[in-house]
Amino acid sequence: MTEARGSAGQYGATHARHAPGTPCWVSLMVHGPAATQEFYGALFGWEFQPGPQQLGPYVRALLDGREVAGIGQLPPDRHLPIAWTPYLASNDVDLTAESVRLCGGTVGVGPLDAAEAGRMAICSDPSGAVFGLWQAAGHLGTAITGVPGTPAWNELLTFESVNVAKFYETVFGYEEEAVVSADLDYVTLNIDGRPVAGVHGIGNALPRDRGPHWMTYFEVADTDEAVAHVVVLGGHVLRPAHDSAHGRVATVADPEGARFSLIQDPR
Repeated sequence: MTEARGSAGQYGATHARHAPGTPCWVSLMVHGPAATQEFYGALFGWEFQPGPQQLGPYVRALLDGREVAGIGQLPPDRHLPIAWTPYLASNDVDLTAESVRLCGGTVGVGPLDAAEAGRMAICSDPSGAVFGLWQAAGHLGTAITGVPGTPAWNELLTFESVNVAKFYETVFGYEEEAVVSADLDYVTLNIDGRPVAGVHGIGNALPRDRGPHWMTYFEVADTDEAVAHVVVLGGHVLRPAHDSAHGRVATVADPEGARFSLIQDPR
């Protein structure tokens, strides 16, 4: 993880319409949404309200009354991973989806309208990592960042960064910023000079049962306490809490196996 604090904004910041290519929402599709809501409600203090039902039962998670993420039930006819999926903002989902196809990616769901909220698609890049597209209408996306319980950063874990980063650069117009290091394969994706996401090549360290995938980091007040809470709630620790240049970080999984990271702001 690098430049991770770049996307978080000011403490408690709220956001208007997101620039194209910016991660603007995260969503999780699971088999048991009620149990999943209980897990994340206890972990992050989220409350829930119904959201668009185009793909089946779906709720939006709220923190202090503001939307931060979505949780839905996996449709039986859709082969989607149980994983936190970032949605990247688009001014025209249909056009962006066509660009995904032309650049070697796949469009698995949509484009389709999500009631009055906006228009969406679910895609995968050439390495197979799944991400969403979101064209905002009534729903702009994550309404608050920079406080515990909100998404702080999104990072693609893949075999190597160069080729897949070119895909995202071509589709979304990112500016790439490679980390110059003999032992770190990392590219930061920037918009107007501001880091919005990362691509981390980790080679054979990729989990065999997952392959390339996006990882969402959620901010917490205390990483060690949050990790202990995950375990009590039935989740699993994949990488114990450790210090990094951007704060104390841990990687965990919820009871259905969705992986995510926890980060404690060092300030």
